[in-house]
Amino acid sequence: MQYSNITPADIFNCQKCGDCCRGYGGTFVTKEDIKNIARYIHADLQSFVTEYCQMSGSRPVLAQGQNGYCVFWDGVCTIHPVKPRMCSCWPFIDSVLVDVENWHIMAASCPGIRTDIPADIIKACVQEELDNMHPKS
Repeated sequence: MQYSNITPADIFNCQKCGDCCRGYGGTFVTKEDIKNIARYIHADLQSFVTEYCQMSGSRPVLAQGQNGYCVFWDGVCTIHPVKPRMCSCWPFIDSVLVDVENWHIMAASCPGIRTDIPADIIKACVQEELDNMHPKS
């Protein structure tokens, strides 16, 4: 197979299955994420963390419902237009650049992630996507 023209879209195609919206670890939310989500759902900014988050150490993460999914998952992401940075980046995350094995670990629970691509191409695609999401000024 020819790998020279592989793009980020070639190694990840979201299946909208919601598997990334459930499980342990949680989705960290920044102050900006909290502000955007609270405004979007018309929630009180002061009580947002108490009502919609759990704490992981000193940092808020989006809470999980009884079903193990994010509280904002209802068959689809109900906050998709303002989803947290952590969700927007998925699966193009910094930890893949540290160890490409993280890509393969994530692929075990994400049917949209391809693993039949050489590690250097995966890393290059992840770096490209991260650069596009967060351009340096």
